Amino acid sequence: MEISGYTTSGGVGVEVSTFDVPESVLDDVVTALGERRGGVLSSGMEYPGRYSRWHLAYVDPCLEIVARGRRISARALNERGRVVLPAVATCLLAAGKPVPGGEPSADFVEVYVAESEDILPEEMRSRRPTVFTAIREVIAAFKGEDGHLGLYGAFGYDLAFQFEPIRQVLERPADQRDLVLHLPDRIMVIDRKRETSKEYRYEFTVDGVSTRGMERTGEVIPLVPAPAELPADPPKGEYAEVVAAAKEKFVRGDLFEVVPGQVFHAACGDPAGFYRALRKSNPAPYEFLFNLGDGEHLVGASPEMYVRVNGDRVETCPISGTIARGSNPVEDAEAIRTLLSSVKEESELTMCTDVDRNDKSRICVPGSVQVIGRRQIEMYSRLIHTVDHIEGRLRPGFDALDAFLTHMWAVTVTGAPKTWAMQFIEDHEATTRRWYGGAVGVLGFDGSMNTGLTLRTAQIRHGVAAVRAGATLLFDSDPAAEERETELKASALLGALAAVGRSSAASAEEARVPARELPGEGMRVLLVDHEDSFVNTLADYFRQQGAEVTTLRHGFPQAMLDELGPDLVVLSPGPGWPSDFGCSALVEALYERGLPVFGVCLGLQAMVEHAGGELELLPYPEHGKRGRVRRSGDSALLDGLPEEFVAARYHSLHAKRHSVRGFTATAETPDGAVMAIEDPVNRRFAVQFHPESILTAEGGAGARIIANVLRLARR
Repeated sequence: MEISGYTTSGGVGVEVSTFDVPESVLDDVVTALGERRGGVLSSGMEYPGRYSRWHLAYVDPCLEIVARGRRISARALNERGRVVLPAVATCLLAAGKPVPGGEPSADFVEVYVAESEDILPEEMRSRRPTVFTAIREVIAAFKGEDGHLGLYGAFGYDLAFQFEPIRQVLERPADQRDLVLHLPDRIMVIDRKRETSKEYRYEFTVDGVSTRGMERTGEVIPLVPAPAELPADPPKGEYAEVVAAAKEKFVRGDLFEVVPGQVFHAACGDPAGFYRALRKSNPAPYEFLFNLGDGEHLVGASPEMYVRVNGDRVETCPISGTIARGSNPVEDAEAIRTLLSSVKEESELTMCTDVDRNDKSRICVPGSVQVIGRRQIEMYSRLIHTVDHIEGRLRPGFDALDAFLTHMWAVTVTGAPKTWAMQFIEDHEATTRRWYGGAVGVLGFDGSMNTGLTLRTAQIRHGVAAVRAGATLLFDSDPAAEERETELKASALLGALAAVGRSSAASAEEARVPARELPGEGMRVLLVDHEDSFVNTLADYFRQQGAEVTTLRHGFPQAMLDELGPDLVVLSPGPGWPSDFGCSALVEALYERGLPVFGVCLGLQAMVEHAGGELELLPYPEHGKRGRVRRSGDSALLDGLPEEFVAARYHSLHAKRHSVRGFTATAETPDGAVMAIEDPVNRRFAVQFHPESILTAEGGAGARIIANVLRLARR
């Protein structure tokens, strides 16, 4: 244990005790947050120069600060909080006036921060009197060098209207809070990069009174089960109508882009379990679970940094540009190619970054605002995003809170121009955003800040999780596509909620489902190697289907065919021409024995040539190239594949349909090169492309072809 101490700028004595603790304390805190106030902030991904893996966790904070509109209050949550409250109350009373009839007490103080009638220049926007004036006073009073002590919690979307008033149309619920911040006095910090796990315990001394020896306690708020009936989700087509309305604004020049959302609902009786499931299924740089009290939890896995400040360096990472992930890395690569090639998606991010640079230019050193990462790819469980990374240096006289406020709120959740975009959102969304589009994180008393945008977040109240998702709209937007994007973005959270809701009985039932029967089970496959560099992968594909595979290099004695007694012979790809390997003699021996045969690439060429067909050189060799393959007519070999699919081509020779004898050509390229031949009666099949290549993996095409061959080869 290490003990240190210091006195803050406001005269508060702070003693810090540091302990090594097991990482299991994190799970203990997560469990406790089901029914007790507190929070967990985690980063579940690494990105050099941007993100590393870490966890911050606390439970039973000693004090909370809550804002509703321009009213801001501080409440002691236990005996320790009563010691600290006088220091915080002084800060609030310096920023506003006591609410009528609400004189400060030992447990509670509330003030109203009035608007200023003074006209301030835009450069001083963040210094206008708002509830953040009170927060600034608290940070100043508790200023110290400790790297973890600070205010932890959530910032709601409506806070922006204290700086950018709009015409409010939606009714604000009576239970809506715009800000909830906790002052924890026990913080767990797990740093994956440094491989450390620490607990920091704080004792405070205010006006000669110390918290030392006082118990760390907190209110227990039992979880509420979900109601029998959930709120209805938005009807299909409703969001598309909003897109159409936005496009009219784009035509007029009222908006350049806008990010409206829609809300989906699900039951959630276990916020802690939901957080665990979400972290596992959807790792993100800003994962969080907050119990905000009053029966309200926030659970999220946000991909986007809001504002991060260390020293005078300000960072943001706006995200815009989205595409669904594929089912494998090859499909992901194609999706990335599509995303990076999209002019619309590039325009989205460009506008977001230009607005972000504008926000920083209000408070940063001239010339210091730089884009240090452009259209970088970030991968999530179901989505791929393009991200820019922007930094600036604070001008003297500005601090982390100025950086936070100058960006309120990020263009990626509002649009541009911001004020007009926020008015459009107010006019067209069905309900208030509450926490969505705001931020969560830490305001450090050492002047640092680390906050994430409140995206991919479930707002849980009374057993009901509300998941809001939006899409960045431009004039180029397709209404149906944008509506699907909101559904896709919400699906990661809704899927995690569904996983938590599954009963153990259902899991047990799933465990009793028998394993699927493999088409190659009990079959012996002989693979003839024509000095090819892909033969082992081809063999693996057959083994995956349950077959026993023996690979022999070409030129083996034909008597071995009788010794091995294969159920299927596979003629592998290879360089050169079939005659280089004496393929015709082997094919004849196979046919004499009535053995099923499957040829790949050179194997197809050998079978075509043996049957009297002719081979030709391609005008341009196709080596490692993706090719569009079109089915023609019925095909048992290609059963289950779409009419057109992508496959890997590695060949200079090919057969034309008119030269194929004794087989039916069942697939070809758009320029007429034969890609598949079949003789089902004699169980002879072949493909010119490579089913084992990663380029033939889309939709599982390669594996399906191998499975089909094995089924067709059975007697």
